[in-house]
Amino acid sequence: MSSKVGHSIKKRNNANDVFITPLELAKSHIDMIDTVEGDRWLDSCKNSGSYFNQFPTENKVYCEILDNKDFFDCNEKVDIICDNPPYSILDKWFKKVIELNPRVYSCLIGVGNLTARRIEWFQQAGYGIKKLKMLKVFSWYGMSYIVVFEKGCDSIMEIDRKVWR
Repeated sequence: MSSKVGHSIKKRNNANDVFITPLELAKSHIDMIDTVEGDRWLDSCKNSGSYFNQFPTENKVYCEILDNKDFFDCNEKVDIICDNPPYSILDKWFKKVIELNPRVYSCLIGVGNLTARRIEWFQQAGYGIKKLKMLKVFSWYGMSYIVVFEKGCDSIMEIDRKVWR
């Protein structure tokens, strides 16, 4: 079955994991995060700065592989990580986020990438899903979520592992 609006993966301009978040969407994402004065923010994959340049503070740092600042080498103490991570390495990415232990982690990911297993990793590390927003970016494949994980927060999502018949 073909898409009537031409959102086929075959028609992507980028063959890799680099998809720049539209500025207005990055701002909308940032605005979903509840902040505390003095929060230190991290944009873990800055690229053009769609997120970093709009963080509501000067107390911010970034990683960007193109600037030789690899997220996997990051040991910064931060309160908030907000990003659009590379989907091809999400397991490794999420494990690094959990290792950094921010108070809030918020990401923009494809709907199919928010799996029970990944949510459970965050739950086991003490995070709950505080906010969840579904959206569509025209040039991206499929629907996306903005997910806000917050440390010590009751999750708005429950996982039922029972296999129903």
